[in-house]
Amino acid sequence: MIVPYSGDIVNAVYVVAVLAFILGLKAMSSPETARRGIVYAGAAMLVAVVVIFLQGTINNLAWIAIGIMIGGGGGWYWARVVKMTAMPQMVAVYNGMGGGSAAAIAAVVLLSSIGDHVGASLSLAGAIIGSISIAGSVIAFLKLQGWMPSKAIVLPARQVTNLAVLAVGIAIGVYAVVTVNTAFLWPFYLLLVLYGILLTIPIGGADMPVVISLFNALTGMAVALDGFALVNGPLGDAGYAMVIAGTLVGAAGSLLTVLMARAMNRSIGNVFFSAFGATEETGTEMKGSLKPIDATDVAVLMEYANQVIIAPGYGMAVAQAQQKVKELSDLLEAKGVPVKFAIHPVAGRMPGHMNVLLAEAGISYDKLFDRDEINQEFAHTDVVLVIGANDVVNPAAHRKGSPLEGMPILDVEQAKNVIVNKRGQGKGFAGIENDLFYRDNCRMLYGDAQAAIGKVVAALKKS
Repeated sequence: MIVPYSGDIVNAVYVVAVLAFILGLKAMSSPETARRGIVYAGAAMLVAVVVIFLQGTINNLAWIAIGIMIGGGGGWYWARVVKMTAMPQMVAVYNGMGGGSAAAIAAVVLLSSIGDHVGASLSLAGAIIGSISIAGSVIAFLKLQGWMPSKAIVLPARQVTNLAVLAVGIAIGVYAVVTVNTAFLWPFYLLLVLYGILLTIPIGGADMPVVISLFNALTGMAVALDGFALVNGPLGDAGYAMVIAGTLVGAAGSLLTVLMARAMNRSIGNVFFSAFGATEETGTEMKGSLKPIDATDVAVLMEYANQVIIAPGYGMAVAQAQQKVKELSDLLEAKGVPVKFAIHPVAGRMPGHMNVLLAEAGISYDKLFDRDEINQEFAHTDVVLVIGANDVVNPAAHRKGSPLEGMPILDVEQAKNVIVNKRGQGKGFAGIENDLFYRDNCRMLYGDAQAAIGKVVAALKKS
């Protein structure tokens, strides 16, 4: 038989869990300690959940156990088999599940406490945010997965339409709470889900990392609001756990969203409401031509360079070329050529994407430099190798009137020689032609990154 714990013990455990959450978030701020941070946060959540069950206030334990086994087993399996290139999609899916769960919990609380205006109002807010989060996360997943166009989809009068859908949905929800009429919850949820869809489809693929981050923050807020609503109910202690976890997730996600938007020199409002990437840049004629280079010539340039800087992008992730990049780095350093890695904050499709891939290949963290640290070195570097990156190295960001104007980039064009490895001549996620590729000091190494870098490695071994 389960013996209920005293309130003091429960509160003490929650304090410990909060501290573990904070330590976990702190550790996640560095790729070197991120794994430890995830363990801390996971252990804290496990302890909080176990304490709730040990209090003996929860019924239907068999159904809950079945749900935990299905969800936990599925989560463990997909986390094990997912490729790093698909990690953003997985984050979007799991975040959407969190938002959907928050919306479902809010529905239960609304149905059980519709007469309690305070609890119902908190649940209503949680339902609004959770519904938007799950709908937007699903669209983000579809765009990232390529199951719908990643380009911004702009509908006529979208701002007015979106505002009207949101306003009517919230009004219906408020009416349901005030009149204690649960029948209106169905149109309320449908309209809020529709708003989440309409909000996200005009956002292009280049902005998906920011979108996922913001929806993650919204999910945390929704969970926290649901927790506040539960605190006054029979499962008050469960509510405390949700408040703690939701608040921390919401705060961390909000901060990350702001930092990512700042890295692109754009406001969050611009990301969500400007339909960036809906139309491609026209009327700008590129001067110069695309100049191909073969792997042997690349190897010669690198072998006699004073320093080589490698700037990885999503193309490296797609080709799973990080091991070949590590081999290239080791060969160059064995020949006395220093190698550094330039990491742009939004390279790839999620924060830290490049850091994780390079660390996975065994590249030391002290060789990874962010934009502010490495930009001053490009002008004194003989060779920069850009692997599958596009928008984050586009000098158009320095051109007045360009859609990328003002975006902080890696100033690789300042190097003596720039080698760009790309599979073809396509544009980046932003749909903007890259000035860099036409510069006199730039050469194009075409081909899949793993194969192309492998040829450079082979040429270096022969020299």
